[in-house]
Amino acid sequence: MTHRCKRSSGLWKIVVWDEPFFQGKKLEFTTDCYSIPEHGFSTVRSCRIESGAWAGFEHCGFQGQQFVLERGDYPCWEAWSGSNAYHVERMCSFRPIACADHGRSRLMLFEQENFQGKRAEMSDDCPSLPALGWGSSTVGSFLVRSGAWVCSQYPGYRGFQYLLESDSPAGEYKHVREWGSHAQTGQVQSIRRVQQ
Repeated sequence: MTHRCKRSSGLWKIVVWDEPFFQGKKLEFTTDCYSIPEHGFSTVRSCRIESGAWAGFEHCGFQGQQFVLERGDYPCWEAWSGSNAYHVERMCSFRPIACADHGRSRLMLFEQENFQGKRAEMSDDCPSLPALGWGSSTVGSFLVRSGAWVCSQYPGYRGFQYLLESDSPAGEYKHVREWGSHAQTGQVQSIRRVQQ
């Protein structure tokens, strides 16, 4: 399901190729791509983000492992999935991250599900929640007040990525299963704002 910001935060453009290192067939998108196979690709093998921030997904329909793609070049699949918990050699759908607002992002994290237990508020990147004093390796729930955030399984923004957006039903993520179709664990040890 695609979620859009109520306010416009800019234009988006992604260029994708069906071969690594910007070779082969090329397509440009400025809106969601629900299924790259519908456009004649088996998968995206390289891409360039020319404007905006994008969320890429392992499977069609915005399902599976998530990849946050910010402005720049991604010449091969390792460039977008190299630090994830498992290597994914495919990206079959993608969409703009409409609410990315790096300068005014705010996030609350809670120790337990349904916004219970110890809590902390963030407005800046955090490469290590344990170093910040978060006593647990897990987070139970999130409330995204503004912007878009990438939560990573391990310190240093490594491991599985979970994209959390303020316009995804009121920015409320009450349970791990609401973080994405591939979310298996509440382990989160680093968090950063999405660059627009």
